[in-house]
Amino acid sequence: MEADKWASFSEGTSDSEGYGEDVDDDDHCCAYASTDIPKLQFRKDISRSQWLDPLGLAEVVERKGGLWTTTGIVRYGKIYCFIEEILYLAEIGALHLFSKDDTPLTLEHVYNKVAEGKSGCSLEYYEAYKHLKSLGYIVGRHGIPWSVRRSKVNCVVNQDTPEPAQSGDEESRNSILISEMINNMQIGGLRLAFDVYPPNSRFRKSAPGDPCFVLCLASEYPPSKEEIEDLERHSHGIPLKFCLVEHGRLSFFSFNKVELPVLP
Repeated sequence: MEADKWASFSEGTSDSEGYGEDVDDDDHCCAYASTDIPKLQFRKDISRSQWLDPLGLAEVVERKGGLWTTTGIVRYGKIYCFIEEILYLAEIGALHLFSKDDTPLTLEHVYNKVAEGKSGCSLEYYEAYKHLKSLGYIVGRHGIPWSVRRSKVNCVVNQDTPEPAQSGDEESRNSILISEMINNMQIGGLRLAFDVYPPNSRFRKSAPGDPCFVLCLASEYPPSKEEIEDLERHSHGIPLKFCLVEHGRLSFFSFNKVELPVLP
């Protein structure tokens, strides 16, 4: 075990179009993300999103500020947010969430959705996501491309995820694929959770590069040697780190292989 120093769709939409740099916004986020009691913050530039229950995602219908450079996935010119991204942005006052009939959804409503664990995220997963974002990291769901274009080249894709059946409509197939990835994200056990990138004002969703590590949420018991080796195989050579969330406290750790010399 070693202690590490923690420093830090695009189909039809370019990464620079309408995004802008997000350095100032992320710095502003850090002031709130590490507080013990989340408080709703108020901003001048607030984006709007609509919750899509069948997908377990929110579509951003009105985008403001530069946070979207490193938040949300891009599909066919639209930005979609996962539940952990929605809650994080709602906590810092950067996003309003509405239902399909345009009814405002409260912060408590979003917390309840996270607590249910039905959208690929539990409260423990969210605590890990929030902590990494507060440190300035760029965090995305493991195995889900930031954008459609060049996804096979620029994203570590979960090989266990089955391809959706041909449905005739590309957008429908893509929606099915996202839903299957979310449903296959195990909650409460060992699973690769997030691809984590260092802070980068030039980050592009169409060409994110390799993450600096993949985060796995650990249980109260240390993972076995077999479990670690299995996770390492599925991380495709990207360094693997573990996070244990216990009573609101987060511990991060990793494993190194050590060969002991054979004594005479």
